Amino acid sequence: MPPPDHGEPIKTPPEHQVLLAVYDGVQLLDTAGPLEVFSGAAHLMGHGYRVRLASVGGCDVVTQWGVRLGVDLDLARVSGFGGTLLVPGGLGFQDALRDAGLLSEVGRLAPFARRVASVCTGAFILAEAGLLDGRRATTHWGYCSDLAEAYPSVAVEPDAIFVRDSPIITSAGVTAGVDMALSLVEEDYGVAMARRLAKWLVVFMQRPGGQSQFSIWQRSRPVRNEALRHLLSDIVAAPESDFSIPAMAEQLSMSVRHFGRLFTREVGISPGQYVERVRVEAARTMLETTEEGLDTVGRRCGFRSAEIMRRAFIRQLGISPRACRERFRSTSVIKV
Repeated sequence: MPPPDHGEPIKTPPEHQVLLAVYDGVQLLDTAGPLEVFSGAAHLMGHGYRVRLASVGGCDVVTQWGVRLGVDLDLARVSGFGGTLLVPGGLGFQDALRDAGLLSEVGRLAPFARRVASVCTGAFILAEAGLLDGRRATTHWGYCSDLAEAYPSVAVEPDAIFVRDSPIITSAGVTAGVDMALSLVEEDYGVAMARRLAKWLVVFMQRPGGQSQFSIWQRSRPVRNEALRHLLSDIVAAPESDFSIPAMAEQLSMSVRHFGRLFTREVGISPGQYVERVRVEAARTMLETTEEGLDTVGRRCGFRSAEIMRRAFIRQLGISPRACRERFRSTSVIKV
């Protein structure tokens, strides 16, 4: 169901045109998610974005699960494009990497676009076109190592929901494309419009780009050392407790040096990083679900002060605790 129509014609400035470069095997939701966000914003405002699908030759494409998408334009006939060029991902991305026409057209249009974006494995197409050389980027968690291996000049950030290395934005898998598109709507038309649109779409206000694709528990390696497994459980259960490195080493009856080496080898990150990530996740949950002040949240989650918590949030999530609370609660508390 579309947002309510205000009966006004949609006027599209060139910089707010959105072109989705699609191909056979593209993921339907990678395409439809951003399309719904941009088109929904235009409908709510009565002006703004104009979204079109383009392909090599202007032919309709078939998504990875067999749904046919009608295409508006031949990529080769697009000129003077100054809007957002977006490349969705999908299981067909590997064949797309061998499509010289697609790569050529994406590479031709990118320098003139206001910004270039990808969803999921669409990042591989941008990388193959040379658009991610020397840049930070992300993709679906299952393909991050493949992207880093295939394109060593790309600084892959496997934990991010989306990464902006202006003017290029890459997002993680599937629904992360909605988060990215909402962030671009906020950039263009302000946070109020983005909140209104998120409410209409019945989704959270966009997760900040730096937010991890996984929680710390999902990201941690399986730990073989039994004593260390118990320690990790203790940290999660009571993040406010004393988990300084000396205290943890003493708990396991180890020297600080041996403990640090064992922890990093088994868990994959340092003890201090792990404790900080657990505390940030605990604090984020409190911020989203309670009315407690920042000082109280910080204290209950093991931070000595609200300022220390703020710096940890910036490191881990790329956003302050206050902004995190505002963004997540902006839609979670609104009844549709």
